Amino acid sequence: MTESIGVVGLYVHDQDEALDFYVRKLGFQVHKDVRNGNYRWLTVKHPSQPSFELGLFVPQEPVLDTATARTMREMVAKGAMPPLVLVVDDCRAAYAKLRTKGVEFIQEPIARFGGVDANFRDPSGNAWKMIEERS
Repeated sequence: MTESIGVVGLYVHDQDEALDFYVRKLGFQVHKDVRNGNYRWLTVKHPSQPSFELGLFVPQEPVLDTATARTMREMVAKGAMPPLVLVVDDCRAAYAKLRTKGVEFIQEPIARFGGVDANFRDPSGNAWKMIEERS
């Protein structure tokens, strides 16, 4: 039996805004975009990892009750969720490229912990750590 993780979900405030950010700015590609009433299953893939999907989901019913959905939206907006990690070959070059595409960084590239890293957030507030690992 083969098992693998196929989708990791990320809560976003607005799926269209998130889709624009992840596709136009970060270079992901749309994988699935399916609607069922007011629920939308939206996933994107990074071209270098075609077997892994990032789900861009709105915290809402039926997955969460109304109060929990509101709390999750607030937590995401505050940047309280754990960061996602984007591994790059050259952090400073990736930083420069993403800035020209309009990605707003909250930390410029810094050399530490045996590598170089920088931090940015998506439009919903989700934190990303971009890391250049040294061998």
